[in-house]
Amino acid sequence: MKEYLAYLGLRAGVGLVGALPGPMVRSLGRRFGSVWGRVDTSRRSMARRHMDRVLDDGESPDQASLEIMRSYGRYYAEALWARARRVEAMLAETEVIGLEHIVSARDAGTGMIYALPHMGNWEAAAPISANVGVPVVAVAEVLPNRRITDWFTEMRAEFGIEIVLATGRVEVMRKLEQAILDNKAVALLSDRDLKGTGIEVEFFGEKTTLPPGPATLAVRTGAPLLPVGCYFKDGGYRVVVNPALAVPAEGSRTEKVGALTQQLATNLEELIEVAPKQWHLVVPNWPSDREVT
Repeated sequence: MKEYLAYLGLRAGVGLVGALPGPMVRSLGRRFGSVWGRVDTSRRSMARRHMDRVLDDGESPDQASLEIMRSYGRYYAEALWARARRVEAMLAETEVIGLEHIVSARDAGTGMIYALPHMGNWEAAAPISANVGVPVVAVAEVLPNRRITDWFTEMRAEFGIEIVLATGRVEVMRKLEQAILDNKAVALLSDRDLKGTGIEVEFFGEKTTLPPGPATLAVRTGAPLLPVGCYFKDGGYRVVVNPALAVPAEGSRTEKVGALTQQLATNLEELIEVAPKQWHLVVPNWPSDREVT
């Protein structure tokens, strides 16, 4: 009963947000993020640590961390507000750089992999891909409340994102490989390894691990691995699709995955440095982060 009431309450709240105009939603989201940043000191502290690694000398990591929380608040507000009926208007407000890389992979019939950092509203890239005939497949966790999981899955489908639920690594990889064979795009958030058991890389001058999924899929399927950055603009978005990363010609599969993941780490650095205050990484991501939590 509690799960059902939580589901009904969430649907009512999302319905209320969905009825508001876009500018109001963005403003409310940033205000929520500002409050969130002042209350949730652990996440803001972690954002501050990450900004110490990224920002140029002279910039304040403390002020940047508050701006990150405001930007994150906007992301959540927009995620609740987005509807299929708004896709056309969102596309009209989106600047796209590098669309030719998606079109080229589509025409080659190879499928493709989008590797994204937690930048801006990363879900805004999905309608761009779908608009040129490339469906997007993404992985999501199964929430404790299955009604909410199913509802969010349906909402994302209306927005152009087919969800594969993370029910087991082998099963998920099989479904993602099939999506690539079907000439779809697999979108993977690639800048954090929550379990800390992924591929070791150097990322912003410090050793850490990143998830092996993007590089593993690219090596196993031959699909191009395209780094993608999604950024907020005042009233819309800017999406940058970088050229495919080159899979190493030599070495074992493990060695190729490792080298390709390091290439990806370097490319993600470049995407993040464009707008570091929109990088919503507020959890430990380096071994030294975990030592202080």
